[in-house]
Formats: sequence, C-alpha cells, structure tokens
Amino acid sequence: MPSTAELRYVLFPGRHHLLTRFQAEHLRRIAGNATIVWAVTSANHENTRRNPVPYHRREAAIERLSATTGLRSLVVPVFDTAPTDAFAEVTLKTIAVATGLDLTPADTLLACSTPQVAKLYERLGFAVDEVEAAYEPPPERPWDVLLRLAAGDETWRELAHPATIDVFERYGLVESVRAVVNDPLIGDEGGLTTTRDYRTYVEAFAEAAERKWAAVRRYVEPGRIVDIGCGAGSLLELADREPGLHESDLIGVEAARHLYQECLHKKDQGVFRNANVYFYRRNVLLGAIFKERSVDTTLTFALTHEIWSYGDGRADVLKFARRIHDHTVPGGVWINSDVCGPDDRERMVLLSLTGDDGDNPAEPRRDLADKEPAEVNAYVGSLSTRARLDQFAADFAFPFAHQSVSKNTVRLSLGNAMDYLTRKDYVDNWLSETREQFCGLSFADWTALLTEGGFDLDPASTPIRNDWLIANRIAPVATLTDLDGNPLDWPTTHLLAVARRPRTVRVSLEESQFSREP
Repeated sequence: MPSTAELRYVLFPGRHHLLTRFQAEHLRRIAGNATIVWAVTSANHENTRRNPVPYHRREAAIERLSATTGLRSLVVPVFDTAPTDAFAEVTLKTIAVATGLDLTPADTLLACSTPQVAKLYERLGFAVDEVEAAYEPPPERPWDVLLRLAAGDETWRELAHPATIDVFERYGLVESVRAVVNDPLIGDEGGLTTTRDYRTYVEAFAEAAERKWAAVRRYVEPGRIVDIGCGAGSLLELADREPGLHESDLIGVEAARHLYQECLHKKDQGVFRNANVYFYRRNVLLGAIFKERSVDTTLTFALTHEIWSYGDGRADVLKFARRIHDHTVPGGVWINSDVCGPDDRERMVLLSLTGDDGDNPAEPRRDLADKEPAEVNAYVGSLSTRARLDQFAADFAFPFAHQSVSKNTVRLSLGNAMDYLTRKDYVDNWLSETREQFCGLSFADWTALLTEGGFDLDPASTPIRNDWLIANRIAPVATLTDLDGNPLDWPTTHLLAVARRPRTVRVSLEESQFSREP
C-alpha cells in the first residue's frame, strides 16, 4: 500500500448512481491530499433497472460533492463492456486515455467494496480499501439506499449525500428512478426480454418500413407526429422525406435501450434532414409523456401486442389507449397497425401439420430457458412443424391445451392455432416470441376497446389477412378444418386501426338531461 507521502490517487470505480454521506466521510478520511479518480462504469447506459441515472447527472453529483467537501476529484466515464477478467486493465486504460494518468500500485489506492472487482485490481498489485465492507456492521451501500428511494422510503434522504439529493431534486430524478427501477416491462439491461436479438429486429424494421408507411401515409395529420415503439427510427426516416411534413415535429419514443441508441446514432450521423427530430426513451405505461391535446398523429406498429403480453392484458392496452387519447388534439389521429386474432378465436378446430420436415422427439424439452440462444435456435429449427407445436405449447407464456386426434392432427382453439402458425418460423428469437401473444384481441375487441377509450373509428380501419404469410409460410405445411373435417378459410392475422379523437366532447343522454335541469 502506498505510504501517506506516496499516495497521489484514490481510484474509486463504480456506477455511482447515488452518493452517500458515508462515502464522503470515508473518502476524506483515507485520501488526505490525494486526488479521487471516480471511474463511473456503465457510463453509456441510462434508464435501465441496473443503470437508472444518466452519466452526466452522476458526474454533476460527484462534482458537487467534491466542491462541498474539498475533495479533489477527476471523473472519468467508463463504457459498459462484456464480462471480462481484464475489467481492471480496461478501466485503467480508459483513465489513461481520458486524463493522461497512468495509475500504478505505487501511488494509487483502490477504494472498492465489491470483492469480485477488488480481486481484479489486487491481481495487478493494487492495495484495496474495502469502503463499506471494512466496517461491522457495514453501512448501507449506495445501491441499497437507491432501492429505498425506489420503494418510496423517504429515509433514503438521511443516508444520501446532499449533492445527490440536490441533483435528483433539480432534475426530477426521484420519480424517474422510481419509475425505471419499478418498471414491470423493461428488464435490468433495458430490453423487453433478455433473449431478443435486436440486430434482427433492426433489419426487419428497415425492410418493412416502406410498406408500412405507404399503408398509413394518407391518414397522417401534419404537426406533432409521434411514433411510439419507433424501433430504430425507420418509419420516421420516411416521414422525414415527405415534403408535406417538413415543418412537422417528428418524435420517436422507444423503450428498448438497444433500439433507442440506434436512433440516436442515426441522428448523430445526419440521417434526418428535419431539424425537429427528437427521440425519447420511455415506457408509456408508466405515465403520460406528452401534455394533453398536444399531439396531432400517433403511430404504433407491432407495439400493442407487446403491451398486452408483457403488461396486464386488456387493462394495460386500454390504459395505453386512454393515454394516447389524452395527448391527442381534437381531430387528431392514432394509427395502429399490429397483429390481430380471429373474431371467433375460442372456436375449437382441427389443425393438421406436416410431420416429415424435421425431427419428432417423444416429448418437448422443458429446459430451453436455461440454454444459450444459439442452442435454442438450432434445436427448435430442427423440429418438424408438428413437433414444433408441442415445443411452442411448452414455452408459450399463455398456456393452452391441445389434443392429438391422429399422428399429425390436433384439436385446439382457433386463436391458439393462429398464435402458433404466425410464430412457428421465428426460431431466431424463439424464447422472446413465445413470451408474446398475437391473438389476444380480435378486430371486434379492438373496436370496443377504442370506443371505450374515447376514439371514433375511421372507416379505413379494417381487419387484414396477410395472404403472403398464408401462401408461403402456413398453407404449405398446415390445413385447418372444423371438428367435422370441413375446410375453413384462414382467418384475420393483422389489423389497421385509424382512431380519431372527436372534435367535440361526447355528452351522454343522462348528462344532457341533467345539464338542462334548473
């Protein structure tokens, strides 16, 4: 360990979302005249459960703490990396590039309470101060204090340093941290699931964007145009090229961190010509994003079935619809394009599937959730269409019963049959796709829900059957009949809903009569 005379730096790595009073006192006690080097890890992550506070706010709190305590500090952002035993070396190199400092065991003390991290530096010869872990009983660590905040426990203020309290209050971080940490939809790393391959999603969004835009462009009202669940921003790229929308504000809202970062990258690269293009990372179920009556057009593509699947079914979809209604100007429009179930989805049918196009194990596997994505994809891809149904039923987050009536024919509901048939080829994201239900709502259900949410349904709204999907993916390997063996037409697979907020307030008969009473 460096002597007091030799000690020039205290390296303090961590995410540093919240600073505690204990940390400030402890650092003053061990640092003397040394400079504290705050290596802020996961600096490129924000609005995730593991990293709820953006780097620049963390840096602001550290600088404020330093100014009020007299500690001399350097703050260095360290981007997130895949787990590696070279983490300490990566951090030291990042500090060297950012500041020119070559921290060595001869002049630097490591302050770290996480044993796994401390061992990586000890291996390089650094002496370690264990911070909270050196005390018995140990004081609460910053993350414990932050969880108090998230739980609504106001005693967090007694433990947090005033610098953190000040920054959190000035920038509205108390409520945003609570929202992110308690988010029921978004996982620790900022995605809907941990198994989704976002690269394939970006490619799929880009390929389908022109077709989607052509289908809805005529219904778009200029002004403030919001794409919720904007993915990688492909649809807004096309809106950006429309001469009639060049004075509109184009706003993308995306919950998944990976896709949001791709949107920011595109904007930084100058993809958008309109200066008024903005992106926000938000989960719309957690509260209103836009002021009431402030949005002219809201676009949602392949989003509402995720709200249904990862949220509380119809209740959360209705809540979402009402939020959109509230932020829509009178006469404004919500254009929703998504998957859709058949109107008679509870009807029992017979589904016959090809069984000679792959393997047919005796039982579906029950352990795929514990396997690496590549292994899952390879296994599911090796199954026959008939065997894949059994695996789908085993993995599907919305359990259903199906009964074999012959070797390759099963009895099940029409909705469950279509949920499988529209998903059976998504082997690259199998464990993500089986978390989502496509056929939870029929077009009739949507009509009722949108009306309940306060919208008028434009005549352009319609159920849609994707005939390409039927002809190329479903019909070659499946046939559908009623229970007597009579062939059935393939049902609806998608919908287009053009929902308008009425220009005038609806008044019920009872309210009208009441208003005329003296």
